[in-house]
Amino acid sequence: MSFKVAIVGATGNVGREMLDILAERAFPVSEVVALASSRSIGTEVSFGDKTLKCKSLEHYDFSDTDICLMSAGGEISKAWSPKIGQQGCVVIDNSSAWRMHPDVPLVVPEVNAAAVAGFSKMNIIANPNCSTAQLVVALKPLHDKYVVKRVVVSTYQSVSGAGKEGMDELFNQTRAVFSAGEVVTKKFPARISFNLIPQIDVFMEDGFTKEEWKMMAETKKILDPKIKLTATCVRVPVFIGHSESVNIECEKPVTADEAREVLRAAPGILVIDKHEPGGYATPHEAAGEDATYISRIREDATVENGLAFWCVSDNLRKGAALNAVQIAEVLINRKLIQPRQKAA
Repeated sequence: MSFKVAIVGATGNVGREMLDILAERAFPVSEVVALASSRSIGTEVSFGDKTLKCKSLEHYDFSDTDICLMSAGGEISKAWSPKIGQQGCVVIDNSSAWRMHPDVPLVVPEVNAAAVAGFSKMNIIANPNCSTAQLVVALKPLHDKYVVKRVVVSTYQSVSGAGKEGMDELFNQTRAVFSAGEVVTKKFPARISFNLIPQIDVFMEDGFTKEEWKMMAETKKILDPKIKLTATCVRVPVFIGHSESVNIECEKPVTADEAREVLRAAPGILVIDKHEPGGYATPHEAAGEDATYISRIREDATVENGLAFWCVSDNLRKGAALNAVQIAEVLINRKLIQPRQKAA
């Protein structure tokens, strides 16, 4: 069986990554269609050894398309995902538009793959926030065995989480610093080159940012509504790869050695944890990789049954494109969808 797949937002960072991952994983496609806004019609993108020309989303008929990987932002998803779903095509959306909708499953396949079965209400499945995705992959095996009660997480998020404009701003500002030029700030609320910004997304009334709220709300929906979580999200001058310092409190006793073994056996996780210089994962090693890397696992004696660890992942892959493709694979492997076009 092979499926017709459309990528909406194919010219963006995540859209291009989706195309790469579909090819890398030999996803069973009969056809891949690259879609973008009208201004990007004819723009070429790569899919394996092929080159695709972007078509207009506005004039595309989804009636014979099986899966739509949507990575074009929240406003476009709000306007288009229901229309596409009504045409019988399953939308896997990377924006925040549908994550907390009660009729839309929010899925990380290593954590709650069974939740995809609820897609049929709207034909939409949501991808979580990039920082949430890697966190719940790390928490799931520990929660299953030791019951995580409380999580304190500080994130160190790369500029690619803000799209190509974010990456360009870091590059241009860094070049300006070295050439004694003017450091121009447009995309971020403060200079990002050689700096950190303790704000991602807008501020809410309680003083948290929307990014921090997303982590709290999404973790509850994906993993367990009883988990208490507080987050501080920080933008850092790294091109690709989000890092997280995670502190958890469990109901059951757990040692660092026990946690290490549980995490080593869990899907999607690679433990790199030697007590020596360089014996841990950094965003540099995670870039281009599928795994969620866990390092610096240690007991926290300041709380009962406490653990601390370091978590790193490629935000464009596991945080977005890879997770979306994995969701599509779950739909196919569980026989929840069938190709709408008969094979020739």
